[in-house]
Amino acid sequence: MNTTVCTLFEGHYHYGVAALTNSLYQNGYRGKVYAGYRGSLPHWTAAAEQRSVGQWPNAMSLHVADGLEIVFLPLETPYHLTNYKPDFMLELLDGPAAEADAIYYLDPDICVAEDWQVFCEWVSCGIALCEDVNSPLPENHPRRVGWRRYFESRGFSLSFKGREYVNGGFIGLRSDARGFLEQWRALMTSMGDAIGGLGAAKVELGQEFTEKGFFSCFDASDQDGLNAAIEATDFEFSVIGQEAMGFKPGAAILPHALGQPKPWKKRFLADSLKGNAPRLIDKEFLKNMSPIGCYMSNEIFIRRLSCLMASGIGRVVRRV
Repeated sequence: MNTTVCTLFEGHYHYGVAALTNSLYQNGYRGKVYAGYRGSLPHWTAAAEQRSVGQWPNAMSLHVADGLEIVFLPLETPYHLTNYKPDFMLELLDGPAAEADAIYYLDPDICVAEDWQVFCEWVSCGIALCEDVNSPLPENHPRRVGWRRYFESRGFSLSFKGREYVNGGFIGLRSDARGFLEQWRALMTSMGDAIGGLGAAKVELGQEFTEKGFFSCFDASDQDGLNAAIEATDFEFSVIGQEAMGFKPGAAILPHALGQPKPWKKRFLADSLKGNAPRLIDKEFLKNMSPIGCYMSNEIFIRRLSCLMASGIGRVVRRV
């Protein structure tokens, strides 16, 4: 199966891109990782070479290891990158990833912790998604009602599909399900009128968020658009529960660093003394430090040691 992976980043999130790519390699993924970005490229891309890729004449390609390449695609969209996910995936399917049988988007604060073959098989069950920490949302939860009221007034028809509320940080689908991405994009475009434009987002680097939706139903813009798209389409979906991203005990195949600070920004010892022990994703981040080296070896050692010590402190000092 010909699969391709993509992500979006700017600023310090390049550390997450490195760890995500390393985790993909360690779990058997071979192919290209398309990384859309704004700003400048990080220090660890010094060996990248310029090449023309589809609509990106100034793309940069970095050979990571045998069979693995990151292709950096500069973006000029006014959207916050969290709101650009369906657009980016469609641009790839219409361009450099046109031959892919399946495409996967992963946020740069996620690591892959399962053999890649599992993900190849997963999309045969339907569009692959993970349940969010705020799930479930019942049929008449005000947030779902808010989506229906807003989108139906703009010509979209939504119908309840299930109680799961999925996380916007991961989606995998076969190329013949691109219609779902088109629907997600259309809903995001429509949502822009409610939140002050798609440059707005309640996450880092987001523009001011007007939040006009009923019951703050677009509080997590890309994620709410994704969940509304599930209600607006008839595609088959395959949702793994909260354990998938490490939000509850179980097989965490895609540990996800929700909130702030991100693993590369954490001060493990200081946080542990406040009752905040290292999370699974913090340990996965530090585990995936090669083949891309975004830190010097002595810095990796210090960070891993501080994480280990903080884990020990976390067994004693707990937040009440």
